[in-house]
Amino acid sequence: MVFLMILCTSLTYSQEVSGKVSDSSGPLPGASILVKGTTNATQSDLDGKFTIGNVGPNAILVFSYIGLKTQEVNVAGKTSVNVILKEDSAELKEVVVIGYGTVRKKDATGAVDQIGAKDFDNIASPSPAQLLRGKVAGVQVTQSSGEPGSGIAVRVRGNSSIRSGNGPLYVIDGVPLDGGNVSAGGGLTANNGAQDLGSSSARNPLNFINQNDIESISVLKDASSTAIYGSRGANGVIVITTKKGKSSVPQLTYSTSVTFSKKAGNFGVMSANDFVAAGGDDKGSRSYNWEDAVLRNGFSMNHDLSFSKTTDNSNTRLSFGASNTDGIVKNSGLDKYSASFYNSNDFFDGAVKVESRIIYTALKDETTLLSNNAGYIGNLIGTALYWNPTLPIYNADGTYNVISTSYLNPVQLLNSYKDFTNTSKLLGSINTTWKINSHLKYQFLFGIESSISARKTQLLPSIQILNTAQAVVPGTGTDPVTNPAITKYGQAAIANQNKFNKTFEHTLNYNNDISDNFNLDALAGYSYYDYTADGNQSSGIGYDSAQTNLIDNIEGGLQNEYRVSSYRNRVELQSYFGRINATLYKKLILTGTIRADGSTKLGVNNKYDYFPSVGIAYKVVDNHEGLVNDFKIRGNYGITGNQEFAPNSAIARASYGNNGSLNLDSNSNADLKWETTKSYGIGADFEFLNNRLTGSVDYFQRDTKDLIFPVPAAATQPGPPSPRFKNLAGNLINKGIEVALSYKIINSEDLNWDISGNASFLKNEMTNFAGFISTGGLNGQGLSGAYAQVITNDKPIYSYYMYEWRGYDASGNSIYADAAGNDTGLGTAAKKLLDKQPLPKINVGFSTGLNYKGFDASASFYGAFGHYIYNNTSNAYFFKGAFLGGRNVTQEVATSPQAAGDPNSPSTKYLEKGDFLRLGNLSFGYTLTGNYLERIKVKSARVFVNAANLFVITSYSGTDPEVDTDKSLNGVPSAGIEYLSYPRDKSVSVGLNVTF
Repeated sequence: MVFLMILCTSLTYSQEVSGKVSDSSGPLPGASILVKGTTNATQSDLDGKFTIGNVGPNAILVFSYIGLKTQEVNVAGKTSVNVILKEDSAELKEVVVIGYGTVRKKDATGAVDQIGAKDFDNIASPSPAQLLRGKVAGVQVTQSSGEPGSGIAVRVRGNSSIRSGNGPLYVIDGVPLDGGNVSAGGGLTANNGAQDLGSSSARNPLNFINQNDIESISVLKDASSTAIYGSRGANGVIVITTKKGKSSVPQLTYSTSVTFSKKAGNFGVMSANDFVAAGGDDKGSRSYNWEDAVLRNGFSMNHDLSFSKTTDNSNTRLSFGASNTDGIVKNSGLDKYSASFYNSNDFFDGAVKVESRIIYTALKDETTLLSNNAGYIGNLIGTALYWNPTLPIYNADGTYNVISTSYLNPVQLLNSYKDFTNTSKLLGSINTTWKINSHLKYQFLFGIESSISARKTQLLPSIQILNTAQAVVPGTGTDPVTNPAITKYGQAAIANQNKFNKTFEHTLNYNNDISDNFNLDALAGYSYYDYTADGNQSSGIGYDSAQTNLIDNIEGGLQNEYRVSSYRNRVELQSYFGRINATLYKKLILTGTIRADGSTKLGVNNKYDYFPSVGIAYKVVDNHEGLVNDFKIRGNYGITGNQEFAPNSAIARASYGNNGSLNLDSNSNADLKWETTKSYGIGADFEFLNNRLTGSVDYFQRDTKDLIFPVPAAATQPGPPSPRFKNLAGNLINKGIEVALSYKIINSEDLNWDISGNASFLKNEMTNFAGFISTGGLNGQGLSGAYAQVITNDKPIYSYYMYEWRGYDASGNSIYADAAGNDTGLGTAAKKLLDKQPLPKINVGFSTGLNYKGFDASASFYGAFGHYIYNNTSNAYFFKGAFLGGRNVTQEVATSPQAAGDPNSPSTKYLEKGDFLRLGNLSFGYTLTGNYLERIKVKSARVFVNAANLFVITSYSGTDPEVDTDKSLNGVPSAGIEYLSYPRDKSVSVGLNVTF
């Protein structure tokens, strides 16, 4: 009897438990299953299934997988257990992508932040840069306008250069992008009145990446994390990793959405009735509304299809995407078609792994005349705003109502201008990894980046524009400036730009636990980059009034002035780099990095430079339970560089003028070297309250010297004096504090609610600088040659420099301050260097997410404070003289006491606070699962509604406070100037995601 009891007890405690482990995507292979308190463990197979023996009836099974939340299940006598593992939102346990590798955030010595697909699944964005907006402390993302595909400025911990690029280095699947534009800017030439219409910027170079292909975006912010990229790391590094296959069974995912949008914000010009009531020149009509004339409701449609499958030794993912966007300004939009492919295969029992990636995108940008520097006549927005609202657009016979060559009909201009850019972009790489032994592996990466872009522009000859700068008609000997009877209406331009870049990288990595208290992770590598760019442009002026297709007959006109030009550049960069990570006693982490870069951009005496960094971190508390769970302090110091300046800046360049003479465009400088940034910082990462409160705090300071700038120099060859690029004396200091917090308010199986927020406090200042550099060029009537910003010593860069406006005198003339601060007229007024800047001192972001069973909701806000915006639109178009001259203005201007002849000079009258807080996104969704879906072969389906830019809180009187019109002068960037910008929109999207 005793024997039988012992046998039965033994059998009871030796039962097997089987089941299936899944995640949100389906079956999960390789998950660990452990009987708690024992060493009895197993793993799930390719279908997520498992069987484990010797399990007691009251045993607890522990299910775990990297990146997913560990789950414990009481067996309670069951022989079958199925679990679904959820993503682990504990920030410090997250594996983040860094330069040439990955690391758990809790083991990083540098300031690194990462957002994953779950953070932007509900955000529709044509560019991955916009996904970072408000999500990462210290990162400011500003779109130049509301136009689809428009340029985006990303600043990581502020600006570190006065003329070279301030944008971060982008690395996509290990391939560093060259950082330049992939399409041509410009548009119309400066002849036949086109300088009054202005030119526009190139399109956003990151538009080619499909948001649905992105797995994660890492932001490397300090020297400890960016110095591995040497001369390209001064402005931070953004590492984008695309998706791989996740499921061992074939998985097909389809996503679709439609978006409806309309204008947000208002320029504030008067209606026809208000115009007449204010004393405007009444022409009798009441049919005109500027918004109806040039705007529309926007619409976009998106489709994405992906297929993936994994096996023991292979991983495949294939995706296709298509999106069509009609912008809220007529004749503007963006069409995008993309395909991506990932495949990996293991050979020789996993000793060799070959990964291949390809991203191909075809883009078609269509825009209208939305220029950055329109003059008196105006671009499309300008002409629509100033048009007398009592004037009809069409005559009784249906023809356009043409007023004059300097007062354009906005609808005629809209329909007479065509501008579209076709771009093909290819990014591909092959990465081979050889595991030499359990501690040593070698990797070889070969990558290519290719883009082919053609921009075609035309302005029909049927629209006549005031000739303010006619050119000599070639071959006639006649000068139109002295013979105004000769006019050449209509023009066309074709600009082609091609790029082909190659990346070769070799790395050797050694990782070994030397002892229980010492881990060594060492990296050594060599890289070679070859960037080539070429292009050509052709333009024609002067066509028959009946011609409508100028682009295809660009060289064939009546009095045609045909021009062609071309260019070709090549830049080579060779680098040697190394990094050592040492972990002592599982508490102290030391990181040392060195990189040597050599570039053909530099002078012959400074081809190479060295960029070192050191980082240290100490885990004061590591993986404890209770009040304080993790607490790590860290510090770093390092030197990085900035090579984002124009090729051939160090060599002499010459060109032939119109008269055949040889002109020296730039003198050589054999000593030209990189701008270098020394930076240091201290910070802390922490998790409190049983891992519910997670956050980080950072302080940093960056010091950039050897600033590259062109300065006048005497010519050494025939021709007028030419500039010489050199490194200026002076320092640009950036410093600031960053704070990020995340808190799980509710964390249960059915209900989860979390909030997160971040803030950065930034300050920059020029020191030891003897220059006074102007930028922020202004345009409009009476503003020729005017500018609003300067770079000078002991002031933030782009500080405002203008007259201080103090109201009107009894005659309606503006009162300004003189040098002594007294009231005076314009003739004796003095421009002042103001203690006001366009760069925000504070950037904030806030988001919250709620999940209850199948329901989810989220909201995100972001904002900026402490900066000022210059309203160039008001300065150029909204003054009393324009109203009395028959142009529309705001009601405030029309009823102001300003005199008709009071000059609209640049002044603080048009300088406004730019503080704002915006609701960026609001979304609601529901995920359907269950047997009823399985019957139709659907694993899951999610429907959602997303709203973007529902409201913004601001005191700025312009159309939108988040603006950055390109108003650079002589290659010096500007910031915070608004001029005839493409209006922003507010939108609502409805979508469906289905997984088969």
